[in-house]
Amino acid sequence: MENMGDRTTLLETGRYVQQHVEDGVRAGTGTAESAECAADAETEERHRRAADAGDTASMSVLGAMLLRRGDLDAAEPYLRAATSAGERAAANNLGVLLHQRGYLDEAAGWWRVAAVAGSAAAAHALGRHYRELGDEPAAEYWLRQSAEQGHALGAYALADLLEHRSDVGAERWLRAAAEQGHREAAYRLARALEARARETTHPGADAIYRSGTGPPTAGGRRRPVADAIPRGDSGEGGGEGAPGGPSLISEAAQWYRQAAARGHRRAALYLGAILEKRGELKEAGRWYLTSAKDGEARAACALGFLLRDAGDEESAAIWWLRAAQEGDGNAANALGALHAARGEQQTAERWYRAAMDAGDVNGAYNLGLLCAAQDRTVQAEQWYRRAAYAGHREAANALAVLLLQADDPTGAEPWFSKAAEAGSVDAAFNLGILYAGRDDDGTALRWYERAAAAGHTEAALQVGIACLRDGDERSAERHLRCAAGGGSTEAAFRLATVLDSRLPPPGPPALGEPHGVKTECEQWYERAAEQGHRRAQVRVGMLAAGRGDIADAARWYREAAEAGSRNGAFNLGLLLAREGGEREAALWWTRAAQAGHGRAALRLALLAARRGELTEGQRWCARAVELGPAEVTERAARLREALHQELTA
Repeated sequence: MENMGDRTTLLETGRYVQQHVEDGVRAGTGTAESAECAADAETEERHRRAADAGDTASMSVLGAMLLRRGDLDAAEPYLRAATSAGERAAANNLGVLLHQRGYLDEAAGWWRVAAVAGSAAAAHALGRHYRELGDEPAAEYWLRQSAEQGHALGAYALADLLEHRSDVGAERWLRAAAEQGHREAAYRLARALEARARETTHPGADAIYRSGTGPPTAGGRRRPVADAIPRGDSGEGGGEGAPGGPSLISEAAQWYRQAAARGHRRAALYLGAILEKRGELKEAGRWYLTSAKDGEARAACALGFLLRDAGDEESAAIWWLRAAQEGDGNAANALGALHAARGEQQTAERWYRAAMDAGDVNGAYNLGLLCAAQDRTVQAEQWYRRAAYAGHREAANALAVLLLQADDPTGAEPWFSKAAEAGSVDAAFNLGILYAGRDDDGTALRWYERAAAAGHTEAALQVGIACLRDGDERSAERHLRCAAGGGSTEAAFRLATVLDSRLPPPGPPALGEPHGVKTECEQWYERAAEQGHRRAQVRVGMLAAGRGDIADAARWYREAAEAGSRNGAFNLGLLLAREGGEREAALWWTRAAQAGHGRAALRLALLAARRGELTEGQRWCARAVELGPAEVTERAARLREALHQELTA
């Protein structure tokens, strides 16, 4: 043994070395430094003749060939002879053979001999042996020896050990193994990079659905890509919003691609998820398909969503069915939503139950939604309660909504609180409504602010209104802009009024200046008006009239009036009267007056007096006096007295 390590054997020159062992094969259970020889009889016979003639290199090669073939009895004498002659590769392979036979201590002894002589493969095997015995310091020592010699399996095993201890050095060795083509190392390196990206970007929570009447979780609408992958394995899938996020995700995608190209099905799944987030749907679909064909149920489910979004619902159902049959609860939920949308309630319920049986709490929540849509309130409450007890925050919110509708605010409050504390934006908003109904404006505002900070449109509107009430116009504007940008019609109108109040009184346009340039406040009024806000429609009409755009003004006044706005009807009457349409104006003033508009009643009284219809004029005067305001009441009273004198003269 004195020459061990002093010579280079055939197994370590690279001429016959099996350089890459399949990922995941444990050292000590496979062939470590076996020859990359053709398995034909002639080659084996040539090595056998040389070995029998005393050639130690051929002894080592022949022993490795026989070991790989599983002929341990034939391999052992050749490996022992080569080891005795100083072949370190033979010493390592002898350790493999003994390990397979259950002689662990003797195997470790030969691995130590080979490792001391410089065999990286033996150091890896010895490190794994010590880790199995629970001797982590010794395991780390030998695995580090292997890794530092460039052994891919040694680097991967060292990274696994360090990761178990949460040691930051794990990533370095994962990278070293991945760079040598180790597919599991490439996959785990990508996962680590994604985890770091999530820490950088602080991603949001799951998709939020309103109250208890929204679409099902999974299937009813497209869930975020990451939600198609269970939290326990994937996390949220990584974000790309903050500094560092995009570069980390891009690097992760490269390693996923490397692992996926070598047949790693989960790497293909996560690569597909990243590509889908980037909008590269065609390539994402290819990787989902690759992963799904290899048996990854989550990839089949994600592929189903991709096909559904592309309009191919039938193909989506095929992949969802395949994934659901393999136990994917998300796919079962998607199938349930698909059948529910088709009106096939019994089939939908069956799939929701399958999702629940697969451990997906969304199944119970979706069963609650299904029952609620059918007015089966008792059953809906039972399913919501089951999901809520399992920690489903939106089910807790939906249960609270049901209890509130059943006039049980005391029972609803703790469920709203539980859902809100778990991150439900809707529950936080609903708590605001609950406390506002109790005149506890301070507590209500705190919940509204919490929901608004998470992007809840109606909550932002309520916070904006509260700020206006308190005179904090700057904060009000900020919240109203958020709500209006989120689609709130009322917020758009109120934001317009805030901006309108800051505008100076309009003056005559300067010479050569374009007349009637729309301001930002008018643009917000128009947005609200287009969404049916009657007061905004009246205001847009007034601004159009101020610009001299009579046709546009009349259009908006008419739209507001026909929707029931008395101011719209009154202003439309004024516009028509100026244009000579007094008869039609009277019709709109009548509608406005009957709805409680005092000025319209006064206009009708004046119109009747001018026509000589004194009794009709008195009747409208009385109505105007009743409706006000004070100025109208005073004028109507004087006109009524004049008409009375005319009648009694």
